Amino acid sequence: MAFKVGDKHEAVVIENVVRTHIVKYAGASGDFNPLHHDDTAAKGLAGYPSVFAHGMLSMGLTGRMVTDWLGKGNLKKYGVRFTKQVWPGDTLTAKGEVTNVADAGNGKQLVTVKLVTVNQAGESVVEGEAVAEV
Repeated sequence: MAFKVGDKHEAVVIENVVRTHIVKYAGASGDFNPLHHDDTAAKGLAGYPSVFAHGMLSMGLTGRMVTDWLGKGNLKKYGVRFTKQVWPGDTLTAKGEVTNVADAGNGKQLVTVKLVTVNQAGESVVEGEAVAEV
């Protein structure tokens, strides 16, 4: 598949985040910060409305969209920043747009993609960039 600047792709990466998703991620990552699983800590100590998902969970879900689109094993660079918290009940949609295409040699392309993942209100929760050799 040949890519060109302006090509776009998007996918819903998770519907209705629930606390079980958050706790499973905590177990998988070893990150048991109480802000992610303990309402007393999240609300009472930190002043948040509830627990919230790990930023790295959002990053991983965004990364899955990238590899589903550009191919597993093709990713050369991937980086994001977290722009908003992800709360229980959120649905996330990851979007990518090709911003650069270069010749990588051997008939392959080096594709740079701008990434943004948004919640159901259209608010950005993750922004970043990926580079893949395809």
